[in-house]
Amino acid sequence: MFIDRVKIYVKAGNGGNGSVSFRREKYVAKGGPDGGDGGNGGNVVFKIDRGMNTLLSFRYKRKFIAQNGGDGAGSKFHGKNGEDIIIPVPEGTLVRDVQSGKLLKDMSECDEWICAKGGRGGWGNKHFATPTRQIPMFAKSGRKGEEWELSLELKMLADVGLVGLPSAGKSSLLAAVSDAKPKIADYHFTTLSPNLGVVNVREGHGFVIADIPGLIEGASEGAGLGHEFLRHIERCRLLIQLVDISCAEGRDPVDDIKTIDNELEKFSHELATRPRIIAANKVDSLDREAVDIEAFENYVKETGRKLIYISAYTGENTDELVKMADAMLEKLPPLKIYESEYEPEDKIISDGNNHDVTIEKTPEGVYNVEGEWLFNLVGQVNFQDRESLMFFQRVLLKSGVIEKLKEAGCKDGDTVSIYDFEFDFVS
Repeated sequence: MFIDRVKIYVKAGNGGNGSVSFRREKYVAKGGPDGGDGGNGGNVVFKIDRGMNTLLSFRYKRKFIAQNGGDGAGSKFHGKNGEDIIIPVPEGTLVRDVQSGKLLKDMSECDEWICAKGGRGGWGNKHFATPTRQIPMFAKSGRKGEEWELSLELKMLADVGLVGLPSAGKSSLLAAVSDAKPKIADYHFTTLSPNLGVVNVREGHGFVIADIPGLIEGASEGAGLGHEFLRHIERCRLLIQLVDISCAEGRDPVDDIKTIDNELEKFSHELATRPRIIAANKVDSLDREAVDIEAFENYVKETGRKLIYISAYTGENTDELVKMADAMLEKLPPLKIYESEYEPEDKIISDGNNHDVTIEKTPEGVYNVEGEWLFNLVGQVNFQDRESLMFFQRVLLKSGVIEKLKEAGCKDGDTVSIYDFEFDFVS
């Protein structure tokens, strides 16, 4: 079974709580507070497993929760940090946030990526002792770990994609030019899942080729199997379009080219404009009197694509096809890597919490802004760091706090206070 799209839930571990404790020893006067800090929660980490080529491992397990940090203890004992949870995924997996649909990470450019960070451990009461507060009876609770509902989508990493109608000979060609062993039969059938193979052109040099299940008319709209796998050739730099030139299935090769062109265009205009080689397969069975070769060649010439006659069955011209593809790949840009569409502030805005705030103007003209989510946010921001401060400003803008301040009458130059952090308002 081939699975290339799945939804999962991940949660990082919560930070452990700080401890409230005091040193009590017989001969130690005024021992003071000695509550230890809580341990940090474990992270959720995605890791590329190059031995995987499907998301089948997620069929039965879809919840991944990292270990919580341990609570602090007396004698300044630090709580144990929670262990990370490692989630192996195939290379080429796209990780998206289900709620927003935005891309978080393309697992193609890195071996590991921390998806959800564990919560920081809370401080023990030893941190809160001051000359005027020598017996702090409180400690800080650990922070919650991040959690996501994610969609995993596999887009295979292949340099060359084989496309064509069912029984055009794609699996046979893949077996002839690469180390792949796809299912091949002498009857009419279509491949049920994509296959990858490595083509060795010369020592130390080659490329990856993917056999995509046969497309039929209407595939881009959900007909047949091909539409489920078109995403796997979106990264391909070059397409080899196989056409049954023998017309053994009773189809016109020109119509076959037009059908595939139409389906690729409907699915993705960018994909439809990808460089392409027309491989006229089954030339060993060609009856030149029954097929209008001149009309076929004229049409291919009009499209501006390269044409080669091959036989995947006998191996005729398959080496020449490989050399042609390799020469074209040398001039093409590298595989497409998808950029993240997610900003750090998006997580706070879309986490489902209530983002209501209360705004009150003091007699001194200061606008006090309060809200539970803002209180938690202020605790995470380092106001001495420029990037952290800019992050805080973007959250205020995207969450609507700035707009609500304007509605409350706040103007440029007025003072705004958010839990002891004050700044001059600028619209």
